[in-house]
Formats: sequence, structure tokens, C-alpha cells
Amino acid sequence: MSTLDTGLTLIRSAAGRVSAANSWMGNAFKGWMPTGLYARALLIMIVPMVVLQSVVAFVFMERHWNTVTRRLSAAVVADVATLIDVYKVYPQDKDRTQLRRIAQQRLGMGLDFLPVGDMPPPGPKPFFSLLDQTLSVQLSRQIARPFWIDTVGRSNLVEIRIQLDDAVMRIFAQRSAAYASNSEIFIFWMLGTSSILLIVMVLFLRNQIKPILRLADAAESFGKGREAPNFRPRGAREVRRAAHAFLEMKARIERSIEQRTAMLAGVSHDLRTILTRFKLELALIGDSPEVDGMRKDVDEMAGMLEAYLAFARGDSGEHAQPTDMTLALEELRSDAERNGHAATVTFHGLPVVTVKPASFKRCLANLVSNAARHANAISITGHRDHRYLTITVDDDGPGIPVEMREEVFKPFLRLDDARNQDEGGTGLGLAIARDIARSHGGDITLGDSPMGGLRAAVRIPV
Repeated sequence: MSTLDTGLTLIRSAAGRVSAANSWMGNAFKGWMPTGLYARALLIMIVPMVVLQSVVAFVFMERHWNTVTRRLSAAVVADVATLIDVYKVYPQDKDRTQLRRIAQQRLGMGLDFLPVGDMPPPGPKPFFSLLDQTLSVQLSRQIARPFWIDTVGRSNLVEIRIQLDDAVMRIFAQRSAAYASNSEIFIFWMLGTSSILLIVMVLFLRNQIKPILRLADAAESFGKGREAPNFRPRGAREVRRAAHAFLEMKARIERSIEQRTAMLAGVSHDLRTILTRFKLELALIGDSPEVDGMRKDVDEMAGMLEAYLAFARGDSGEHAQPTDMTLALEELRSDAERNGHAATVTFHGLPVVTVKPASFKRCLANLVSNAARHANAISITGHRDHRYLTITVDDDGPGIPVEMREEVFKPFLRLDDARNQDEGGTGLGLAIARDIARSHGGDITLGDSPMGGLRAAVRIPV
């Protein structure tokens, strides 16, 4: 391998590691990010504001607050150093009256002298005190004598004690003279205005998100075959445009369904007329084995025609309404028992669910009849929670192979051993059932039954 090939291999390896690292970081970042538009929009607005406020606060604290506090503390320590110098070079003032007057009137400080050694032990330092740190640095730099300070004992005064040769000088200085006390006001106003902006953003975003949520609810209701009578375009221009596009799409779909229904009604009328004519002609011919066979063929054609029309028509024209599922399942049990099958019904949860009653009952009836055709015992179980209605139909029949459980839902598919073939039918039972379930926003799945046969499970959102 040449040097060039080795270099290219190393470059590709490094690029692969960088790509993997970027992918890992991207996935980790997506895991921390919120998924909702409302939360993401708030984050887009809040993060820049917090960063800007943090930078401003840092610059203010570092460049203004710290600088001003250092200069004020240096000025106070310089005044203290001046008092010490005057004390040393002006021995005529035995009782120190003039020195106290100068400190009080000229410097705004309280001055007192204590016996030698009257220095309290060092107290605990505050966790964060810029004044304590700055005063300590300036006293060490300008005076270079043993000292003791108290910046937390009194709210508006700072006590400083300095060890002299023959006494301890105690000074009380105004805190405002050594500390930039207006910084809290700046931080208060910064936080206050940020809170007001945050409240305004929350209220504004809620009003902007509501039309999007209404559009999503209307689309979901339309997908489930339900109406959204109070929906109308609202909100920003883009949201209103999306709402108008949804309403136009909804109108086109409804027109297409109406046209298909009208066409099917015409086809059904024409074909039924011909079949009725056939029946009348057969009735006039009389009884014979050939005529009986023809009558059977005509009846089979009529049944096939009804199955085709039911599959093509779907559940168009029917409106969703609250339906008691326990009564519907009891009717299915009664029908199965009248046909000589043992059937049981169990339901858990609130039984009233908003569905298209006739079409949904046809969906369940197709599943029950499919089970009854190949089994002796049938168990129907319903369960409703806060999200879904689930109805399972179990039987003790031969079942369907796993690899064929999706194939049997195809229209007009008839397999020799599959259970969706109607005896003399068209193979549309399960296809119609799934079409109805999906029109309600749900689906039908097939699996193994604890009774040993097939389980057909219908799950739709409530």
C-alpha cells in the first residue's frame, strides 16, 4: 500500500469518526429538545433573551459593578490611610478630638480608638461578598497592617479595625461609600422586564398555537368520519391559508364520495332491475332442475352485487353519534347463538363511544360471521380507556397462518384454506371490516387466540 493510500484511509477513518460524533451529538440534542411547537417557539424566544440578559449582566457585573466597587473601596481605604498618617504626624492632639472631627465632618466616618490588642478573632467570611474581598485587598495593599473588617454585621455601615503601635483604630464607614449599591436595582429591573416579556410571549404564542390545534382537531375528526361544525379559519395568514386548503380538500373529497355514491346508486338500480326481470322470467317458466339452478345463480349474483356495492359504498352518508357498545355486542351474540354457535360477551370501561353505528356494527358482524363460519365457540371482549376502544373476537377454529394474515384483507382475495372466503361469497368480508375500521381512524389486526383459533382485534380512537 502506498503512502497516498494510507493517508486517504486515515482521512476516511477520521471523517467517519467525526460523522459518528456529530450524529451522536445531534441525537442527544434532539432527545433534550421539546417536541411540541408551543414549547419550541417559546424556547426559540427565551434562549436568545436569556443569553442576551446573561451577557449584559456579566458585562455589567464585571466591568461596572466590580470596577466601581473597587474604586469606591480604594477611596475609603485611602481615607483611612490618611487618618492613620495624620494620627502619626500630629501628636499635639492628645485626646484625638480634631482627628475625630476631621473624620466625621470631612470624610463622613465614625472614628474611635480602642486599647492595644482589642482585635476580634477573624469571623466567617460571607459566601459571596464583593465588598469584603475588595476591602481586604485594598487594606493589605495600602495600609499593610493587621486589620479586621465586618461587612455583614450592620446593614448600612462597614466596621474596620486596624492595629496601630499604641492603639486599635476603629472606623465606621458608610456602606454606600465603599460599595456600588445600585446594582441590585439594575438586576431587579432586568429580571422584571424579562418576566413581563415572558408573560407577553406566552400569551401571544398561545393565541397563535390555538388555530393550529383547531386545524389538527378538525383534520383528525374528518379522518374519523366525524364533523367539526365550529371550525373556521383563524390565526395568522399562513395558518388561515392552511385551514382554507383543508376545507377545500374536505369539500373535494365529499363531492367525490357523493358522486361515487350517486353512480353506485344508479348502477345498483340498473342491475337490480335486470335481476328482478330474470326472477320474473324464471317464475313464468315454471319448475324444473334447470330453472332451480338458474334461480340459485341469480340469487348468488344478487348477493355478490350487494357485497360489491357495500365494499365500494363504504360508510358514506352516515354520521357518527354516541353508541352503546354493550348493546351492539349483545346483538352480535344473539345473532351468533341463533345460528347455533356458543358466544360470550364481556365489556370493560365506559360503554358509550362515538362511532357510525350501522357501519361499525357491520364491521363487527363481518368478524363474528367469519369466526362463526369456521368455529363452534366465540368470545367477544370490549375494552375502552381514555384513548382507544378495543374489541377482540376470539374463536376455537383452525385459524389463519401467520404469513397470510395480511393477505386476507385484500379485496376479492379468496384462498383455499383462508377464513375470509365466504361460502359462495366474494372474499370481501375482512376487507370491508378493515375499511370501516380505518374510516374511524383505527385498524384491524389478526393474531393467535387463547381459545386456540384466531383473534381479530379492532382498535379505534375514542
